[in-house]
Amino acid sequence: MKTLIYALVTLFAMNCGSTQVSENTVIESPALPDFEDTFTNAERIGEMMNYLASNDLKGRDSGSEGIEMAAKYIENYFKSYRLKPYFETYRDTLSNFKKPSYNIVGVVEGNDPELKNEFILIGAHYDHIGTIKPENGDYIANGANDNASGTTSVLEMARYFGTQKTNKRSLIFALFSAEEKGLLGSKHLAKKLKEEDLNLYTMLNFEMTGVPLRGKDYFMYITGYDMSNLAEVSNTYADENLVGFLPTAKEFNLYQRSDNYPFHEEFGVPAHTFCTFDFTNFAYYHKVGDKADLMDFHHMATLVNKTIPVIEDIANASLQEIKLKE
Repeated sequence: MKTLIYALVTLFAMNCGSTQVSENTVIESPALPDFEDTFTNAERIGEMMNYLASNDLKGRDSGSEGIEMAAKYIENYFKSYRLKPYFETYRDTLSNFKKPSYNIVGVVEGNDPELKNEFILIGAHYDHIGTIKPENGDYIANGANDNASGTTSVLEMARYFGTQKTNKRSLIFALFSAEEKGLLGSKHLAKKLKEEDLNLYTMLNFEMTGVPLRGKDYFMYITGYDMSNLAEVSNTYADENLVGFLPTAKEFNLYQRSDNYPFHEEFGVPAHTFCTFDFTNFAYYHKVGDKADLMDFHHMATLVNKTIPVIEDIANASLQEIKLKE
């Protein structure tokens, strides 16, 4: 979330030393998950996080060898989860970035003959900032919370819907490159899909979901809270106060600072980012300390397990319930 950096500098100065350290240790990568496991767990989350945020990927800078490794990793999971490539292949080559960079885009077709022509896009960016000025000899900005966490969350949602096929509306799963360069991956894809006249219902984006909120009466927040009734719809389906309002998100206009925004601009539909980073619960934004061992894998698994039924109900409702507010 490079576009947040000026706001973050101020807030981190105010909240210095406020970190969330998980008790989870590094988990070794097992084989691909059993298709019969329909919900995620901390072990599976840990496997993905420890790879995507590993030193081997060198911070996943767009156009680098490290992000190419991440792209192949995501493609392999999409294939194993039985997602179809949305285009000829899973790769969507960016037209607005000088180095070869790719969104990874798959689709799970809806199982209703009419509603399958309506699309819900579920996304996250998988790039980060690569290598930076060394701190204590460490120069790799691993990008665990930003945004291996969102990427992992989306991959686990893709696993569920790809293997279970419970959705009436069609679901596009998109992992974006070059978010850190100015939302370039999502801008490219939103424009491309608009030119194809895609019937997009809503876009749900996941950003920095690796640590839990503290002292809140809700589990996560959405940016642009008052722009649509998504929070109300989500909480109704979850039967709990799952999604809340974070005043800081509105203060710093986070709605326009992640990959949801290009889809709102192009399509004029509800498009929001789900997040559990509130500027006080994690102090390593764009720093070498943003590592997987500080993530709370149990929290991440809970987020996915709470969100999947909500998405399923949104995808299967007879009418489009999520509406923009005037």
